[in-house]
Amino acid sequence: MFSDSQRQDSVLLWTAIAAAALIHVSIAISQILLGVGIGLMLVFRRKLQFPRIGLPLLVFFVLTFISLLHSVDPWGGRAQIRKFYVFLLIPLMYGVFSRQFSKLYYVAAGWAITATASGAWGIIQFFEKYHHSQVTGEDFYTAYVGARITGFESHWMTFGALQLSVLLFLLAQLLFSKKRLPSWAYLSILVLGTAICLGWTRSIWVAAVPSTLYLFWFWKPKMVWIVPAVIILFVAIGPGDTHERLVSFINPHGDTDSNEHRVVTWITGLEMIKAHPLLGLGPEQIGKQFKSYVPPSIPRPLPTGYYGHLHNIYLQYAAERGVPAMLVMLWFIGTMLWDAFRALRKLPPGRSEERFVLHAAIAITIAILVEGLFEFNLGDSEVLMMFVSIVGLAYCAINRTLSKALPA
Repeated sequence: MFSDSQRQDSVLLWTAIAAAALIHVSIAISQILLGVGIGLMLVFRRKLQFPRIGLPLLVFFVLTFISLLHSVDPWGGRAQIRKFYVFLLIPLMYGVFSRQFSKLYYVAAGWAITATASGAWGIIQFFEKYHHSQVTGEDFYTAYVGARITGFESHWMTFGALQLSVLLFLLAQLLFSKKRLPSWAYLSILVLGTAICLGWTRSIWVAAVPSTLYLFWFWKPKMVWIVPAVIILFVAIGPGDTHERLVSFINPHGDTDSNEHRVVTWITGLEMIKAHPLLGLGPEQIGKQFKSYVPPSIPRPLPTGYYGHLHNIYLQYAAERGVPAMLVMLWFIGTMLWDAFRALRKLPPGRSEERFVLHAAIAITIAILVEGLFEFNLGDSEVLMMFVSIVGLAYCAINRTLSKALPA
């Protein structure tokens, strides 16, 4: 017979796994399950603990709230206050898996199932779009760049970021864990990789390189050649237009690619920061006030593109909430990275669940930081939820490692 505590652990475990896994299917259901999980922890009298990153998160929230009150439209920016709700995934994942760390196996399996289903649907979408262009005779490149595959997500940027996060998590599990997932879970890496390639989201392509190089380097440095080999294979056998998309980094198709558009958002973001360095314009004010800060030196009309945010997390946080808030967000991320590296140095050689989780967390964070140079990725609730889930799991591994390293 199970004790009450064991039954509570089981209920919390499957609630947390479902909340994390369904990030890739339905953000609404995932957030509902997050609320259920937090409610159950309160009912079961479990502590809602934020690990060491609790202080920078609290400071970030306070600075965001002050920026909101200082803005011209506090009520209009309340959505960014509500978004702090998703940070509750940290105490949920941390609280559940600190007690049941061996059950990480099921988190990996859950992400493999849902992300792969989303990736497979995205691949089907790609070939449907390609077939449609052949039937109608329209230029596939031009049509596809503006309407790329999204899987179960609402936007291709969100889709690509989530696919890459799960790919890195599964790859880290394969390279560093003692346990083995079923074979189909590792085959998921091929589906996720194909979906990323066909997604044509260049920031995801760029982020995939250092994050996967990191994992291979710490696995077997002599095997890092695998990453450039995969890139060469991708260029060689990918659909013809995929090569054009790769070349568009340096030879864009005018307004079709977003090169000029991003330059405009970045330059305008710097103007916003110069004008409001301490508190920014306020949450949700970037898009509303964008045209007022576009420098006269930029030709009109502006390049085609979305001007609701600055397509860069560093500029976005600084322009929206102030340079101090942006630095505090980096403090939060930097603290987690520092703690993860410190824990890795304490681990004995060899495979372990702790090593797998710590390397996965670092690789995913590298990807998030690189993607963030080109997109406001943490502005997507799905991407943010995935990231903070990883942060919660990372601190389970950090605390287990450091506690074992303490002298008896």
